[in-house]
Amino acid sequence: MSQNAYQAVSRYVTRHPEILQGEPIIVGTRTSVRVIVELWRLGITPEEIPMHLPHLKLVQIFEALSFYLDNEE
Repeated sequence: MSQNAYQAVSRYVTRHPEILQGEPIIVGTRTSVRVIVELWRLGITPEEIPMHLPHLKLVQIFEALSFYLDNEE
């Protein structure tokens, strides 16, 4: 797996064709933006999401939600 295969989307969001079929993920993890958005849609606040995904920082959560809202289509 080549580092060049990573496609930076933002500071904390990236894509890689070999990780989750290129789905947007948090940089340095295999956590998808989709998982974060699903928790948020269940009514879990961004501040509470790290309780469910303790390896993530709040800034990563907000970046994932921002990415999602900018690309909802």
